[in-house]
Amino acid sequence: MQVKVLFFGQLREIVGHAEQILELTDGASINDLMAHYRRLYPRLENFLSSLAIFRNQEYTHTSAQLQPGDEVALLPPVSGGDEEDIFELTHEPIHTEQFLGQLKAQADGALVTFVGTVRKRSHGRQTCYLEYEAYEPVARKKLHELGTEIRARFPINRMVLVHRLGRVGVGETCVFIAVAAAHRAPAFDACRYAIEYLKHSLPIWKKEYFVDGAVWAEGEVLASSEPAPTGQKS
Repeated sequence: MQVKVLFFGQLREIVGHAEQILELTDGASINDLMAHYRRLYPRLENFLSSLAIFRNQEYTHTSAQLQPGDEVALLPPVSGGDEEDIFELTHEPIHTEQFLGQLKAQADGALVTFVGTVRKRSHGRQTCYLEYEAYEPVARKKLHELGTEIRARFPINRMVLVHRLGRVGVGETCVFIAVAAAHRAPAFDACRYAIEYLKHSLPIWKKEYFVDGAVWAEGEVLASSEPAPTGQKS
């Protein structure tokens, strides 16, 4: 069977093509496709742990099975991400004004933000504070993966994704997302996509402390369908 493979950034330079038609055996997976290119281009090994892979314009995993005519896009880490985009987990207070000052540019016609704060009452009970804990190495990696995916999906210029860890008091910011784009529609869409991803796919858990006790917030199974660690995901 034949599939189309698209290459971006440094990958395009390594392979020497922006796109290529690849012949694979029926039932081949993304893993098989990657094994083919690793044999031909050993330098690709340097990017394997940070690649974002899309099949027919949908984010996918290396175990996904391919069908004839599929389009597979291989994306290295986003260009300029370390210098322009901001992805952080922090135990310190989030100063939104500081991030907004770094984000604005004359090319932007829209700047959309989401600020998640700790409310004083939850489920009819008075909140004292929240505590967030994370599997930090994986959470940081997933923040960068999210940045790569958002840039592939939406025509944006820059973004900020920050999540607070540790103890967070009532009224304090626990999540801050900001997206700058030339137009408002992709900025709104990217911001909404980011917060939904963070809630469903980041290994971060929340414990709520009330005046009459404490509970883990109810959560969902991680998006990878792997069982969540002990405790409930926020």
